[in-house]
Amino acid sequence: MKLIKTIKIENKKIGPGNPCFIIAEAGVNHNGDITLAKKLIDAAVEAGADAIKFQIFQTNKIVTKKSKKAPYQIRTEKTSQYEMLKELELSYEDFQLLKKYCDNRRIEFIATPYDKES
Repeated sequence: MKLIKTIKIENKKIGPGNPCFIIAEAGVNHNGDITLAKKLIDAAVEAGADAIKFQIFQTNKIVTKKSKKAPYQIRTEKTSQYEMLKELELSYEDFQLLKKYCDNRRIEFIATPYDKES
């Protein structure tokens, strides 16, 4: 017999008999702009999401300046993957501000790390 457990994230129960926990994927759609990141948070709140997830990375830790872009990245104007990612990067201080903003808006902040330090 498989045991299905309920877990809790802050004040929300997740598991059988509980509402679906919705995570809005912000990723890097903020384009490196903290003001736009806050607008994504606002949109997630308005849509009824329980959490919003960003991607956190340090460009110099995940690609080199000579890294070629992946096929789906070719359409960007940037000449290299490094240049493209560098413009999407937010600082740790930015993420601290976004976490506080999420707290004020009553939505859970989640970030997916892409390098060991992040």
